[in-house]
Amino acid sequence: MRNASTILHLDMDAFFAQAEQASKPSLRGKAVVVGGLGPRGVVATASYEARVFGVHSAMPMAQARRLAPNAAYLVPRFAFYRSISEQVMALLRALSPLVEPLSLDEAFVDLEAGEAAWDSESARLAGIRLRGDIRAVTGLTGSVGLASCKMLAKIASEQAKPDGLVLIEPGTERAMLGPMSVRTLPGVGPATGDHLRRAGIATVDEIAEAGEDELVRLLGKAHGHALYAMALARDDRPVVAERETKSVSVEDTYDVDIHDRTRVELEVHRLADRCVRRLREARLSGRTIVLKVRRYDFSTLTRSETLRGPTDDPAVIREAASRLLDAVDTTGGVRLLGVGVSGLADFTQEDLFAQAAEERADAPVEEPTGGSAVAAQAVAEHQWRPGHDVRHAELGHGWVQGSGLGRVTVRFETPESEPGRVRTFRTDDPGLEPADPLPLVRRRPEAGDGPAAAGVPGPDLGLTGWGAGNSP
Repeated sequence: MRNASTILHLDMDAFFAQAEQASKPSLRGKAVVVGGLGPRGVVATASYEARVFGVHSAMPMAQARRLAPNAAYLVPRFAFYRSISEQVMALLRALSPLVEPLSLDEAFVDLEAGEAAWDSESARLAGIRLRGDIRAVTGLTGSVGLASCKMLAKIASEQAKPDGLVLIEPGTERAMLGPMSVRTLPGVGPATGDHLRRAGIATVDEIAEAGEDELVRLLGKAHGHALYAMALARDDRPVVAERETKSVSVEDTYDVDIHDRTRVELEVHRLADRCVRRLREARLSGRTIVLKVRRYDFSTLTRSETLRGPTDDPAVIREAASRLLDAVDTTGGVRLLGVGVSGLADFTQEDLFAQAAEERADAPVEEPTGGSAVAAQAVAEHQWRPGHDVRHAELGHGWVQGSGLGRVTVRFETPESEPGRVRTFRTDDPGLEPADPLPLVRRRPEAGDGPAAAGVPGPDLGLTGWGAGNSP
């Protein structure tokens, strides 16, 4: 614990949904839900307008649709969100060398380490400037919490939502925490909260009154000690600048169980290729290939194979994943598949299996028999995902509102336009093609000395050459 509120926690407001609203004028001020759209999908993020109806993250998508049937339901664009996150993290690193990202939209910052703040007033000013810079660079809003430790800074940012700043003055922590629910403290989920409630403990003050011995009796030694310390506002965890990546993986959940073995193998190859793209984007390679299979009865199997050296070769990883699949019975149907790579390194050794793998990759692939026309149409429609960007040869940039039965509906608009018009096309229309997202904020000539000078990068996906500017 320190004597000044110089630990900052930033949490972008409903990040995925807010990014979608910023890029689509017709969705601003309306309920937006981002997540898996199939019957087994879950909500990744809901806009504040959707939360009014009770929609929240991790909720089954089917339940969200019942609560908010008129909301816009979109498939996530993770590469787009990652590009925005890189801009935000660059602003944080301009404040301090000690930045601890927790996710794409959340991070701790030690303001003292970067001499950006030394007392409560300078910390407050740093937080105000940061929020303004984020809006100028990305067009989005974030909430900031400032406190003397990480736990309290995170609680403060939650209180600040949406688009606010809360600073907890040193010396006021116990009084502030006391009346709050035990669920406010990190690590107290529904099960622990119910267990404490049955013991007559509902607030943080009541945790402190119960005493450390009672908490250890109720929750066990490690959890009991930790919870008692948090109730007394004790948290000595430092801000850690780097978190080592342990693995890179991708997975897909299927709306309908896959029974055809050839289709399962093709999906595993596709996932392996996606995993390789992520590895190469991170400039990593790995030695251990992992296959995850969730079957029709919800049983989940994980199989792994360790190679002689690290690789990022797609043919090698496809072959290893196929060998792992050979040992898995999928006759009852598959509802989820995943491919991952662990044992990561920041270089690639010459792989001894590469030649054999390349020979296999060059061999002709047999197409699945039966229903090929239906499969081809499903593949064609699969690329037109709700919310994803497209470009038409005559009508310009737009985004997919929906697709099915050989048709795709597109709304033509850009982040800087008025709400656009809607048109419907055949899924194989030669004038329509997938497109990269447009930047949310255009760089203006007079903004050369603005927040972009803090090191904000020009990420991929059409964002190169765009950056800091005044918010629209």
